[in-house]
Amino acid sequence: MLTSKQRAYLRSLAVNEDTILMVGKSGMSPEVIKQRTTLEKRELIKGRVLVETSPLSPREAAEDIARQTGSDVVQVIGSKFVLYRKKKKDPKIVLPR
Repeated sequence: MLTSKQRAYLRSLAVNEDTILMVGKSGMSPEVIKQRTTLEKRELIKGRVLVETSPLSPREAAEDIARQTGSDVVQVIGSKFVLYRKKKKDPKIVLPR
């Protein structure tokens, strides 16, 4: 569980990240859930829901992906969301207390 200070710190880091995860008309496909390895390498990823075609809202998609990958939802703004999962070995991101 992230504190508000930790969320604010992760949001500031996410500004510079590229959107690498897209959820479209197929919804939660197995390819989307394969982002577990990407989360393991990067710790912080930004995703986008194509609201015109997706059966899920951005909040639903973010929470579903977070549940299936063991990550935390940092933020959901509009059609974009940010997920965080701490690396088990040698984490790159050090969260404030």
